[in-house]
Amino acid sequence: MLANANRYRFWCRFPTTKTRFPTTSMALLDSMVDYGHEQVVFCSDPVSGLRAIIAIHNTTLGPALGGTRMWHYKSDSAAREDVLRLSRGMTYKAAIAGLNLGGGKAVIIGDPRRNKSEALFRSFGRFVEGLGGRYITAEDVGTSVADMAWVRMETKHVTGVNSAGGSGDPSPFTAYGVYHGIKAAAKKAFGNDSLNRRKIAVQGAGNVASHLVAHLVHEGAKVTVSDIYDDKVQQLVADHNVATVEPDAIYDVDCDIFAPCALGACINDDTIPRLHARVIAGGANNQLDDPARHAPILRERGILYIPDYVINAGGLMNVALELEGYSRERALHRAESIYGIVENILKLSESQNILTVEASDRLAEERISAIGHIKQRHV
Repeated sequence: MLANANRYRFWCRFPTTKTRFPTTSMALLDSMVDYGHEQVVFCSDPVSGLRAIIAIHNTTLGPALGGTRMWHYKSDSAAREDVLRLSRGMTYKAAIAGLNLGGGKAVIIGDPRRNKSEALFRSFGRFVEGLGGRYITAEDVGTSVADMAWVRMETKHVTGVNSAGGSGDPSPFTAYGVYHGIKAAAKKAFGNDSLNRRKIAVQGAGNVASHLVAHLVHEGAKVTVSDIYDDKVQQLVADHNVATVEPDAIYDVDCDIFAPCALGACINDDTIPRLHARVIAGGANNQLDDPARHAPILRERGILYIPDYVINAGGLMNVALELEGYSRERALHRAESIYGIVENILKLSESQNILTVEASDRLAEERISAIGHIKQRHV
């Protein structure tokens, strides 16, 4: 427990400059202190091939909940940077969504199309169990409900499963929240929230992107899609008759709204000059490669950016209900509330003349500080 409410703000605040997390063990500890991580666990099981990292950022509001991502990272340092950024984002996501949860995340280093096995995920489950409920996991990029069922064999600290009381795949709720967040952004940028005939470029064709595209097409939007996996793109073409471009060409599409729904750091020095959209609003995490530099650049270019951890909170809202007693209707209602959350952030951004990322951070930090103060008073 931190010493006072002001320290909650210090520990939870995003760094003002781009963070490249160091590779040595002592430097990693320094990074944890500087950026507010409570605990980082490195997991290894040579028999199953498991190589994973679990990062717990902040548990002021409750146990850390965040998905497990499986990806073929270019290096171990890239995996460390990803899990630290993602887990920190989960703290803000839970806070802005009004949930009594903290922020955590896990990454498994490996090819999700080649390296999965029951033994690997059950071994990972043993590491989650060893944290005694401080971290609760779920599916994420590269993992599935079936994978979480294996994890569930070794720990009860997992959500998004198809067992009794589980909610299954959270991606439809993430997409539903993104859809409503896009509508709120459209209202601000274009004067009304109708997406009929709006040109929307969706980067990604995974679970979240696929459900999002269905909502957009149903409302009459003109959708263009790209993904590194052509089979996923072709499925969306077959289902919804969307336009497609090669993965790198998505940044050049003439569109009203750009919706990143793949991996992070896609909004960067190279891609920003190529964008034609007036709004960036999508389901990917950590979209801005360098928030301190790129958020102001987007505003200067007249591009409205909706903070990713705000608009993609629908999946977290859904699995959080498993801890209370699951109801699909309540989950959908919570995901719809992202429309109002985005509106509040946009109002604060305009009234205080601050960036949208600053407005969302401020609201999240105020809640963490206030609840942290209450917990201290009643210990």
